[in-house]
Amino acid sequence: MSQKPHLNLVVIGHVDHGKSTTMGHLLYLLGQVDERKLREIEEEAKKLGKETWKWAWILDRFKEERERGLTIDLAFLKFETRKYFFTLIDAPGHRDFIKNMITGASQADCALLIVSAKTGEYEAGISAAGQTREHIFLAKTMGINQIVVGINKMDEVNWSKERYEEVKAGISKLLRMIGYKVEKIPFVPISGFLGDNLIEKSKNMPWYDGPTLVEALDTFEVPPRPIDKPLRIPIQDVYTIKGVGTVPVGRVETGVLRVGDKVIFMPPKKVGEVKSIETHHQRIEKAVPGDNIGFNVKGISKADLRRGDVAGHPDNPPTVVDEFVGRIIVLYHPTAIATGYTPVLHVHTATVPVRFAEILKKIDPRTGATVEEKPAYIKQGDAALIKFKPLKPVVLEKYSDFPELGRFAIRDSGRTIAAGTVVELKKYEVK
Repeated sequence: MSQKPHLNLVVIGHVDHGKSTTMGHLLYLLGQVDERKLREIEEEAKKLGKETWKWAWILDRFKEERERGLTIDLAFLKFETRKYFFTLIDAPGHRDFIKNMITGASQADCALLIVSAKTGEYEAGISAAGQTREHIFLAKTMGINQIVVGINKMDEVNWSKERYEEVKAGISKLLRMIGYKVEKIPFVPISGFLGDNLIEKSKNMPWYDGPTLVEALDTFEVPPRPIDKPLRIPIQDVYTIKGVGTVPVGRVETGVLRVGDKVIFMPPKKVGEVKSIETHHQRIEKAVPGDNIGFNVKGISKADLRRGDVAGHPDNPPTVVDEFVGRIIVLYHPTAIATGYTPVLHVHTATVPVRFAEILKKIDPRTGATVEEKPAYIKQGDAALIKFKPLKPVVLEKYSDFPELGRFAIRDSGRTIAAGTVVELKKYEVK
């Protein structure tokens, strides 16, 4: 495994804006794809008359292989730049992309936003129903404070500087509105398909003098790792591995896990002992925040655990809540939300139905000042303080204590309705 600092990167953006093509081509240029495999993919694409798909297929091919070879390696795709060792979270374009983005982005340190400059495509992405807007909002809610923007398909707009500036201005406005410091964000005009400005300066855009995409990725900073906090590992999957036993897989959000530790999983309240820890196919003695790990636990069977449970140490177990107060912003709702509304709560790797038990107050999203006490309903664009009642026990922490487990999204019929943070908790007495 690389000695370089490690970062988890999530790639976001509207469907068809070229996320997979850009990443596939970038991985190839970085020497992460062997020539033979690329030639096979090219042949296949040619036969089907889909040559433009070859780069995206590199990513999909990795993904299929991943799904076929069920290793503990959750490390999706790995690549190295001059400065960092990156794990690429969740190859984009997946049907459950938003859901994965909520659980995946809550594990990301930084994001790459791909925006198409092509006429019509850019506009669709930033429209009210567009995913460019939704993804940026989610990234911010999920605590991703570092972002690089690739303005893609420059080859389809004749390398136009004017179009680049127009798209850059529009996306800047959106990012600023959501709370990003735009002056710190690199915007790179690229062609994911032809490879312009991915790792070498493009001759087609002499007017651009900023970093290439890979140089822009190297401007990210390693966030502080909260090792001094109590241990929290949201579980993503649980495997039974022959000759090993029960292996929960997840990312260490806070604290340190060591071989030999006793761990407790909440809400099921199951205790076991850690026999071994593995990351990227390597045995390690201890895991720290940011590590994606599989860990073998003795005394626990696969049936005891499920995705969304959280591991901690028995002397400071993860908090299971009965109800909680969240500060939310309504991103999308066709009508209005009143008390009793029961959508789905997505928090770390857990998803549970949740009831809006009480709308406490409407607040000004910028200042946090109260606009209206106990309103009858809230609608799209409103910020509010809500008392929530999860219909099943779920682990949550206050955002001020554990931001990693205190951010959530509210979804209903395939749309993200709201996003928010946990302000206070009422603990659940686990029997």
